[in-house]
Amino acid sequence: MEPYLDTDLSPQNLLSPPASQTDTSIAILWDKSNNPIEVACYRIYVNGSIHGICRCTDYTITGLKPSHEYEVHVCTVSKSGVVSLPSATIKASTKPKAEIFDITAYGAVAVNETLNTAAIQAAIDACTFGGKVYVPEGTFVTGAIFLKSHMTLYVDKGGVLLGSDDPSDYPLMKYRWEGREQVCYASLVNTKDCDEGRLEGITIEGEGKIDANGTLLFKHEMAEKNGFRGRAVCLRSVDYIYLKDITVRQSPSWCVHLIYSNNISVNNVKIYTKSDEHGRRYKDVFNGDGLNPDSSSNVYIFNSMIASQDDCIAIKSGRDEEGRKVGIPSQNIRITNCAFKSGFGVAIGSEMSGDVRNVRVSDCTFEDVYSIATVKAPRGRGAVIENIRFEDCRLTNYSLEHEDCEWFRGAINIDQFYSHLLFDVDKAEEINDGTSIIMNIELKNLVMDTHAGNVIYLAGLPESPLQHIRLENIQAIGKYGHKAFNIKGLVMKNVFVQSREDENVKFHQVEHTDN
Repeated sequence: MEPYLDTDLSPQNLLSPPASQTDTSIAILWDKSNNPIEVACYRIYVNGSIHGICRCTDYTITGLKPSHEYEVHVCTVSKSGVVSLPSATIKASTKPKAEIFDITAYGAVAVNETLNTAAIQAAIDACTFGGKVYVPEGTFVTGAIFLKSHMTLYVDKGGVLLGSDDPSDYPLMKYRWEGREQVCYASLVNTKDCDEGRLEGITIEGEGKIDANGTLLFKHEMAEKNGFRGRAVCLRSVDYIYLKDITVRQSPSWCVHLIYSNNISVNNVKIYTKSDEHGRRYKDVFNGDGLNPDSSSNVYIFNSMIASQDDCIAIKSGRDEEGRKVGIPSQNIRITNCAFKSGFGVAIGSEMSGDVRNVRVSDCTFEDVYSIATVKAPRGRGAVIENIRFEDCRLTNYSLEHEDCEWFRGAINIDQFYSHLLFDVDKAEEINDGTSIIMNIELKNLVMDTHAGNVIYLAGLPESPLQHIRLENIQAIGKYGHKAFNIKGLVMKNVFVQSREDENVKFHQVEHTDN
């Protein structure tokens, strides 16, 4: 019998996040113990036996049987090799074995210049409840395709869905674009609003690729200008979405856009919007966000990698009066164990007029990324951003492609003057429906080294100051140091900031400030 540690080292809050079960796998997440510094690894038990070990707080249990229920618990192993008391046990079930609908059986061929839209859509339309539309090895050129409820789109290893570069292959639709309902070109992979109500139970998985061919399509859509640019994947009004193991890349704008959707899991997904996997730059594309939950709730993003041209993850909820009228928040979002390789990190806003609340980002790495945390809500947006937590993250940025400007101010960047190059931090304006509130933001256990912009930039409005901002255990060096304007309730504990260029802030230590 192995000795047990104190319960303070037991994993907490074990769960299998929504939709994260396939016919052969179950994903699980948990919270670190109360004493994480002593943790060497975690053991994952399935039906009482060890299935595997890991050092992070997510694990995908593979090799399971379809239509089976499994009991799962997790134990911590300390650095001295002692095993903790187990977490609570959860039960989770795999899906039934899926009926396969191979797109080649419906006429799809992996031949250059052959458009496979009709064949792939025929496979989707034929797919039965719980079925799997299968994309085998090969590159299949297609225009817009439309998924339906209770199906899986499976792109196998070596398989590629490659978007056509002809705008006529993407019908015009009304989608949310930068916070407003507007006419857009359809995306490569879509859903349609339906008379029966909301869709549910959509999975996109496999080790293959969804490539929107954005470099060419961007040019053609911008030249034609019949609508705003499409995305690589745009799912709207869907409950229970699972994105697993897939690579999505080269979108003409935002890459993966999830609108009015709930109960979402994103597991081991790779997104490339700036360069491909080999570092070759996509030309001319802008608005290249990686993953955007938009007026969406109960979102779990874990074990994933995003190399972005713009925001890596941007959490949104509509823009200005229209966004406030729709009034659907983004909330209850957990981002853990992710790697960000370029772009602007995890952002909230600037379209956030339906509220954003309860966001947690932890145990993530940021490499040549400009900011760990950006919260942006310029005048006109209205609504509330609240209960946001960033913790246990590390940033190293040596890129100088962007420096201090109206779009980017710091490695920690909370900015209510976002998008304004010139502004007066002391000039108050009338409070109205467009006045935003930003409150209850906690940033803890962060290590940052950046050569671009400020280490910390906090700018509230004089008529609506930032409220209750807490910075704790932060070690950072940057081009510039720490700037703060218009804050009520700023607490800083064990914050060390060093500036490379600010003569008056070469080294700054703050234990506590409240103003």
